Amino acid sequence: MRIVIAGGHGQIALRLERLLAARGYEAAGLIRKAEQGGDLRAAGAEPVLLDLESASVEQVADALRGADAAVFAAGAGPGSGADRKETVDKGAAVLFADAAVRAGVRRFVVVSSMGADARHQGDEVFDVYLRAKGEADDHVRGLDALDWTILRPGSLTNDAGTGLVRLEAHTGRGPVPRDDVAAVLAELVDTPATAGLTLELVSGSAPVSVAVKSVAGN
Repeated sequence: MRIVIAGGHGQIALRLERLLAARGYEAAGLIRKAEQGGDLRAAGAEPVLLDLESASVEQVADALRGADAAVFAAGAGPGSGADRKETVDKGAAVLFADAAVRAGVRRFVVVSSMGADARHQGDEVFDVYLRAKGEADDHVRGLDALDWTILRPGSLTNDAGTGLVRLEAHTGRGPVPRDDVAAVLAELVDTPATAGLTLELVSGSAPVSVAVKSVAGN
């Protein structure tokens, strides 16, 4: 099984790549800088140099062809301004989804954000971010050619993962370690019965595999 990850050098993506490699899967991560490649190789993933802010849909589709699943885990990052929320958190997500359709990759998992909403009001950078993520999610949900699952984690932490989560349509706000987000993503990639679901994720009491199975097919 080959999984292509957008934002391949991100904190969640590197964790996911290690998990996928441990399962014996072939993971490839899209990166913007060649010097990031060593970190991906150390995680067991193949680095693919491609900038989603400047690439064409056909270039991205070429990177996706032959994949069994695609994961959008890219983000402009906390230090970026409103412009890059539009070009990365929205624009790159839309491009990656459209490219997956063109490449014939049906399974598509998105790392979104709790509170993402295309109708979110406000002019602060975080407001723009939530609106951009919401608009990107709406675009993905409108693509019938994708078996999509949208994951909306709560406040991300670098605490060690517990493997215990709460995964539901609506969880309410709360923290969740990036380790556990990656573990849920790995499970979602493997669980196509979660297609069509938008799920919130926070720390909880259910083992990751149990939490994913409990929402599958709903």
